[in-house]
Amino acid sequence: MNAPTSIEHLLPGLDHQHLDALEEEAIFILREVAASFERPALLFSGGKDSCVVLRLAEKAFKHRIAGNHFDGRMPFPLLHVDTGHNFPEVIEFRDRRVAEMGERLVVGSVEDSMRRGTVRLAHELESRNGHQTVALLEAIEAHRYDCLIGGARRDEEKARAKERIFSHRDSFGQWQPKEQRPELWTLFNTRIKPGEHFRSFPISNWTELDVWLYIARENIPLPGLYYRHEREVVRRKGLLVPVTPVTPPQAGETVETLPVRFRTVGDMTCTCPVESEAANAVEIVAETLSVTVSERGATRMDDRSSDASMERRKKEGYF
Repeated sequence: MNAPTSIEHLLPGLDHQHLDALEEEAIFILREVAASFERPALLFSGGKDSCVVLRLAEKAFKHRIAGNHFDGRMPFPLLHVDTGHNFPEVIEFRDRRVAEMGERLVVGSVEDSMRRGTVRLAHELESRNGHQTVALLEAIEAHRYDCLIGGARRDEEKARAKERIFSHRDSFGQWQPKEQRPELWTLFNTRIKPGEHFRSFPISNWTELDVWLYIARENIPLPGLYYRHEREVVRRKGLLVPVTPVTPPQAGETVETLPVRFRTVGDMTCTCPVESEAANAVEIVAETLSVTVSERGATRMDDRSSDASMERRKKEGYF
């Protein structure tokens, strides 16, 4: 049987009003950020959620000239915190996409933090994912950002379900869930004291399925890792661990070559693919309709260390 080639073919009864409402809300939030803060930045890693937020920002601030092509500049730079262990394909995509758009990219580097001595690894192959917090807070201080726009969604993980759309951070960059401000009637209190900042999440109310429906509808470019490709992996703790220079096979493990795709991308030391034959966004929508495990639960080793691991990292200043 031929795979569906369009969302309308896959879901003939799809009501685009739902996506239109989510898009409208996200654009409203992005414009609130631009109006309320002096030095915001958009977190852009090249991952699917940040690519969706980037498209929404184009629609919020740029002039559409034809199809999915936009003219003009956004009122804030893009910021990526690079661990040095990101997938090379994602970094190449990030740089190419930023160049195509003519935007400014600021990179906060964990390796720079290591050279400064603010990050110290227990061993050479230790996951640097948790150390992103230090590099992020250093970038915020260096560039005096007062709001960071991120692509986190409430359906991803328990701690993220507690997030406000405008999430306050204290002068240490820390998140205190009990001190977040109410957001009744879409009214946001964005006042901050010197040294404090906000994180804003325009797609908080989206699900993984919403994201893929929007990617398919808008034809948003993504790194090839999100689609079916052959990759060497080993099976470890119920996950498929990619074989890379920083995640080599352990003694007794068997290397397999499988058709896989990534549901989320991040540091190579903690991001795992899933077996899949989905080669485009429409096929991924069909696949997503049947999954029962969240993308982080199915693919992130760092979130399996404990039920409270994400909340602990967020309180320390993580994304």
